[in-house]
Amino acid sequence: MITVVDYGVGNIGAIINMADYLGIDAETSNDPEKIRNASKLILPGVGAFDKAMQTLRNKGLIDPLNEAALKRQIPVLGICLGMQLLARRSDEGVQPGLGWVAADVLRITLPPESPLKVPHIGWLEVKPARVSDLFDPAIHGERFYFDHSYYVRCDRPQDVAATIDYGCKMCCAVSSGNVSGVQFHPEKSHRFGMRVLEAFGKM
Repeated sequence: MITVVDYGVGNIGAIINMADYLGIDAETSNDPEKIRNASKLILPGVGAFDKAMQTLRNKGLIDPLNEAALKRQIPVLGICLGMQLLARRSDEGVQPGLGWVAADVLRITLPPESPLKVPHIGWLEVKPARVSDLFDPAIHGERFYFDHSYYVRCDRPQDVAATIDYGCKMCCAVSSGNVSGVQFHPEKSHRFGMRVLEAFGKM
C-alpha cells in the first residue's frame, strides 16, 4: 500500500487515479499515525517551498515523516516540490527542508540571450545517470512533463538518478537509499509516468 501524503499541496487525485489504473493499492492520508506506520510514502507538492514546509509542520507531519523515512527506512518518492522538500534548503525561502538528501534547491538561471524561459513548463527528455530504482540507462527517449523554476543540486554525484538539459545539465531525479524524488510530474506524463510509478510500486 502506498500512502500519498495529503497536506493540501499537490495533484493528489491524479496520482491516485494513475495508481488505480495500474492496479497499485494507494490511499491518501494526513493522519500522523498512518503516515508514521506507512509501508510506502509519496510526498507530492506544488507551489512555494516555505509554505509547504510550514504546512507540514502545522499539521504535525514532520516527525511522522522522519520516523517513516529515516528510522523505518520505507521507500519514499517526492514529486515536483515534494522532491525539493527532501533537500536541506531552497533559494525560494528561508525554511529548512526535510534534509533527507544532501542537496540544496537552486533557482534556474539562464543567460540573457537564452531563448528558454523560467519557469520551465513543458515536456523534456530525461536521461538516467545510473541504474536506480526508478531509472535504467538502457532505456532511452523517455519524456516527462515539468513545471518548475527551481532544481535540486546534490552534494554527491551518486545521489543523482537522472538529468535534463535546460540551458545546462541539471538534476531532475534523486535516489539516496530508500529516498527517491522526481522533479517532473509522473501523474501528467502518460506512459512514461506510469512506468515510474509502477517501478516505485515494486520497490
